Order: sequence, then C-alpha cells, then structure tokens
Amino acid sequence: METAMLSQIDVFHDCFDQVEDPRVPGRTTHPLNSILFLVVAATIADADGPEEIECFGNERLDWLSRFADFPHGIPSHDTIGRVLSLIKPEQFQQALLDWHTQLCQQYRDAEDKLDRDEEQSLPIHVAIDGKTARGSYTNAEKSNAIHFVSAWASKHGVTLGQTEVDSKTNEITAIDELLDFIDVRGTIITLDAIGAQKSIAEKIHRNGGDYIFAIKDNHPKLANAIREHFELVHEEGLKANGVKSKKTVGKKSGRQEERFYAVCPIPPEMKAMTDLWAGATSIGQAITQTERNGECHVEVRYFLLSRPARVGEFAISVRSHWSVESMHWVLDVVFHDDASRIRTKNATANFTFIRRYVTTLLKQDTTKRSLKQKRKKAGWNTDFLEKLMFSA
Repeated sequence: METAMLSQIDVFHDCFDQVEDPRVPGRTTHPLNSILFLVVAATIADADGPEEIECFGNERLDWLSRFADFPHGIPSHDTIGRVLSLIKPEQFQQALLDWHTQLCQQYRDAEDKLDRDEEQSLPIHVAIDGKTARGSYTNAEKSNAIHFVSAWASKHGVTLGQTEVDSKTNEITAIDELLDFIDVRGTIITLDAIGAQKSIAEKIHRNGGDYIFAIKDNHPKLANAIREHFELVHEEGLKANGVKSKKTVGKKSGRQEERFYAVCPIPPEMKAMTDLWAGATSIGQAITQTERNGECHVEVRYFLLSRPARVGEFAISVRSHWSVESMHWVLDVVFHDDASRIRTKNATANFTFIRRYVTTLLKQDTTKRSLKQKRKKAGWNTDFLEKLMFSA
C-alpha cells in the first residue's frame, strides 16, 4: 500500500509540474506543488478557504510531509490565497483532471473488472450549465459576482472543465470557449435554452459529439413548430406518426412524479428550419407531472437532437442533465460555495474547481455517510483521507 501510494504521489507531482509558478524565481519560500497538495488535501478534509487550509496544515504537517516538501513549515493563509489567485485556472484544472485520470487508470489496471467494449459502446453524457459564485462580489459592486459555465460528466460524476463568464461577453461565449477545452468526441452534450445556438451545434458536430438542446422562446419559430408537431401527433396517435415514447412513475422527496418522453425524426415540414442546425436529426418532448399535497404541477419541454430517435437514450440524457443542478446544491450546502467570500477571479475559479473535484472523490467513495460526514472523517482520520485522495 505504501509503495503504491508513493507511486501515486509521484504522478501527482508529474501532473502538477505543468502548472506554471507565477512567483519571482529565487524569491519563493514554499514549493508550488506542496502548496497545491496542501490545498487539495485540506479541502477534502473539511477546510474551506485559505485560513482553514492553513489550520489544517499546521495540525497535519507530519502527515503532509510524507507526500510533499515543507522545508519552512506550512505557508500562511495569505500565501495560499495569493498563489491560488495567481496560477492560471486552465492549467490547474488540467493538472487535476490528468491526476484523476492517472489514478483511475491505475485502479482499473489493478482491478481488471471493467468490460471496456461495453463501456465504449455507450455515449458519455456531459451536462453544460452555469453557476454564479454569489459570495464573490465586492462591496463596491454587488452585481459583479463571478459566473462560471462548467461541463459535468454525469455518469462518472466528474467536472471536465469550467470557464468564467466574462462581464464583457456572455454565457454563450463561455460555452464556446469551454467546448475548446474538453474533448466532445463520442459524447452527448445537453444544454439549456441559452446554449441552444447554431454556432454551438456546429462546433459540437464538427468535433465529433452530439447534442440535445432545450428549445424555448429564444427560438420562437422552432419552439412553436416542435410544440405544434407534438400536439398533432398526440391527437393522431404516436406510433402512427413514428414517435417513440416512454413513461416513468415514481416518488421523490414526498412527491409523486410522472415523466413522459417522446422523440421522433424531424418531420419533412420542419427540415428547412432545422437544416440550419448542424447534425440535427430528431426532435423531443419531455412532460413532467408532479403531485404534492394535492397540488399538481405540469412542465412541458421541447428539444432538438443530433442523435437518432432513441427514446431510452433521450430520457436518460434529459433526466441526467439535472445532476449538474444537484452538483450546485452540493457546492452550496457541503462547501458553502455561495457564502465563500473569495473575490479574486483566479482564486474563485480555482477554489470552485477544487470543490467540484473533491465532490467527485467523495461521491465515488462507497462509505455509507453523507458528503459532509465524509469530509469531517477525512479531517479526523488520515487513513480515510488517503483512501479518498489515492483510490479514484
């Protein structure tokens, strides 16, 4: 176990060597990789923000010194915050993802239980969505809280990347930049209505991916055409019009939920409209009926797909998109993300991505505890912390 762990920490340092040290050469007291290792370990162990990370480091210096060099002790919270505000978020994200990939590969090679052919035959679902770091505003201007767009691989529970929404641009531009960062080949990308853009469809299709776009009133003609078609086929009969459908019924949080999904090839009368969307082949409908305390709420959504009309795949992808909303809830409740008062752009981006990465580690662990409890246990028990860090 100790030998394997030493090998894994070598991988950590190899991956994080790609992060450029922005500090003046020859005037640094603490190695960059050591600071980054401290930050990752402390965040897993229930430390939120630079001050708590420093406290964790001072309490666990002996343990930390097994994996990284701390010749002058633990860096101050000012140093930790400054370093996280200076390093480039895209480099830090890539280092974390590379490390996680290497750990997963080592684990798979050791276990050798994965049916790789079956895994490769299934498209990877990636949900792209935005979140505002509400605590990142300055007192002078509360409207300038930092907003991020992130890509979330729902099946594996991994954040593939995130991009800041610049105040001078918009979320559409950030989505376009994020698609340059991630590999979309063989994936199904789901996006809310704001991301349903012809340019984004073209980029996903050109790079070998597929998309499922929510279509709303930002594309009124297309939205009306899809809605009218499904209203017609419901009257005439779904099967008679080549529509594949699926219905699920269940209970969640005291609510009775009934979900209906329908998908079909793009009808001929819509071709002139949908041909402007690269790769578009199908349209879809999702109806959610929720009943609680005698009150019934119905939501109807419409979609444009570049995938064939497979209702099971469509239903799973649409439902899985909401897992990214669950991630937002975890960040707020478990990591107090909205309450975080880290205001520097790079620091906010880097801490946000660390929290997403740590959430992945916590969810992959099968211990029967809540995510909050797992973080606390990692702070109390370094054996458990090592398990979380090195057993992806």
